[in-house]
Amino acid sequence: MGKGLPVLVLVDVQERLMPVMAEKESVLKKAGILLGGAGVMGWDVVATEQYPRGLGATLPEIKSLLPEDQKYIAKTAFSCFGEAAFREELERKDRQTLVLLGVESHVCVYQTALDALSRDYEVIVAADAVSSRDPRNRDLALAQLRHAGAEVIPVESILFKFVGDAGSPFFKAVSALVK
Repeated sequence: MGKGLPVLVLVDVQERLMPVMAEKESVLKKAGILLGGAGVMGWDVVATEQYPRGLGATLPEIKSLLPEDQKYIAKTAFSCFGEAAFREELERKDRQTLVLLGVESHVCVYQTALDALSRDYEVIVAADAVSSRDPRNRDLALAQLRHAGAEVIPVESILFKFVGDAGSPFFKAVSALVK
């Protein structure tokens, strides 16, 4: 595992994108659980919005799970790393592990994960908190990311990976989230 806590990267969970995603209700539920766990454990969150003027802002139900002062990085590049503000934010946080969730799995999540791997980050993709319009595209992207060296696991596995032990001060709170 990388240095300490991960950074949770919330990729483009926006008003005009999510309605057309496969399994959107389930993905949003899992995203909420992951964001809740991140909050309990004190993880930093970096949130992006792809062309927000055209695709809208981050969904209000997701925004409500984040701190009021959360910054949202607008981007036009598909990879989050294509935006200087994103790279600068990660440099400030000085973490080696990124946990990715969001949309679309085969475009922005995929390209961000590959760029992160090429920069020697440990990459964990929340398999049940990412989506694409076509679930086949999601599945193909996740298979390729696993092959490229990303850890592709469900939200519950991610949370308990960082809880680590039933004696952890976070165990009860995280267990309550995943029930």
